[in-house]
Parts: sequence; structure tokens; C-alpha cells
Amino acid sequence: MENTVTTPSENNPVTNADTCSNAQDKHRFAAEQLHGVYQAIFQRRDVRGQFLPDPIPDDVLSRVLMAAHYAPSVGFVQPWSFLLIDDPAKKQQVRNLFDQANGEAANMFDGDKRDFYKTVKLEGIVESPLNICITCDKDRAGPVVVGRTHIPTMDLYSSVCAVQNLWLAARAEGLGVGWVSIFHEQALKDTLGLPDNVTPVAYLCIGYVSHFHDRPELEKAQWRPRLPIEELVSMNGWNQPASEQKSSLIRQLKRDQARVQQSANLDALQDDFIR
Repeated sequence: MENTVTTPSENNPVTNADTCSNAQDKHRFAAEQLHGVYQAIFQRRDVRGQFLPDPIPDDVLSRVLMAAHYAPSVGFVQPWSFLLIDDPAKKQQVRNLFDQANGEAANMFDGDKRDFYKTVKLEGIVESPLNICITCDKDRAGPVVVGRTHIPTMDLYSSVCAVQNLWLAARAEGLGVGWVSIFHEQALKDTLGLPDNVTPVAYLCIGYVSHFHDRPELEKAQWRPRLPIEELVSMNGWNQPASEQKSSLIRQLKRDQARVQQSANLDALQDDFIR
């Protein structure tokens, strides 16, 4: 269906509202496409223990990596690289690094938290058919980069955008992804042979899975709750409450989060969520 644009005439002047509405209709995804975007977001999970040994076909892996490569980056620096690890011996070396750091991490918690931490599976390094380390090369575009002149960590944040793109694309393809972050960074760099100027941003386990949990595992285990979004939104200054004009936004945020949290049927949720 083609978009129609209202044209002005003496009896039918174009208002700002008309122009805004036309722009929204012109650039908005079709309903089915919108559903797909939000489905990937709401059904994305950090996968640890459900990996299957099935290999990932090259065409699927290519699409997922391409999605990561087309992430936004400050100064168009594209600082990421993708190190693919499928060698069982190399994966076991990385798993050994995790085991050492994870034992240290457990002792940083007290009491019941420590006991619970020791029961939680936090990686699928060996079980997943493929590991991917997404890195950041701080020298990729030279010493002076547009947008990084005053906040030098912007290239790291750009690489994180590539992680998110990969994760959502993988979920859309039916692949699970688990982010493993419990390492001594230098030990991981040495094991993977990364040069000094390259930082490991995310070590990911990826593969087909037996199932996806309906909620994040740590949320289901009551380790931490999902925070109310209205407590995280400020206006024009840190912790500044919304003005009367924006109070409707806060009410809408509360309603939408309630729908997301309470819905067991994602299709029904999206029909209500995407209006």
C-alpha cells in the first residue's frame, strides 16, 4: 500500500500535525516488521545451559556477523573485530580462565548470596558450538577520531553496540547467546593472542538451544528484580521529575512495563503494545 501525502489547498491546508503524521507513517515499519523487532528485544535471553551441539550454518552466521558489523560507531571508526573460536582445546583453555575467576568471584559475596552464586551456571563455553570474542581496536582510526576527542571510551561503547546488534540478530535467527565476563582481562588477551591495543569487549557463547526461558534467569531466581522504568527516567537534569506536560509519558511507561512483565503471551502483548 503506497503512502499518501496530503497537499495544501484553500479548503485543505496542511498543518504541522498533518506533516508529523505523514512523516510517522512514511518512516514507520509495517506492523509485522515492528512485531519482529520488539519480539527479538523482549525474547532475548542470556543463555548458559541450553546449548545444542548443532553447528551454525554459514549463511546464518554471516547474517548475524553482518548485523554486528552494521552497528553504529562514533566517528564511523568501526573498532570491532570478531574472533571466532570453535577449537575444543582453545575453548577449554578459556573455560579454565573462567573457572579460576569464578571461584574468586564467589568469595566476594556474603552468606546466602555466596551459596546461591555457587549454584548458578554462568557460562556455556565448552557446550556451545561457537564462541565469539568481540574486540575493540583503539588504534583502528588513528589517534584523533571524530566524537572521541573528549570522551576516550567512546570506541568501547561503539563495540558494545555491535554486541547488541549481534545478540538481537541471533535471537531472530533462533540462536542463543551468552555473555561471559568473569575473566582476568589480561589472561584472556594472552590466551587469545590479542595485541596490547585491542581490548576484549565481550566473550560470547552462541548456538542453537533446547529452549529460551520466559524471563531472565537471575530475575526468575529473584537475584534482582526488573527495575521500574519510571524511576529511571528524568527530565532536563539528574533525578528531576517529569513536568506536568510529561506526566502522561510516565503513566504510559508504567502501563507498558506492566504489560511486558505480566504477559505470558508475547503475541497478545505485541498486539496491545504496538498501536
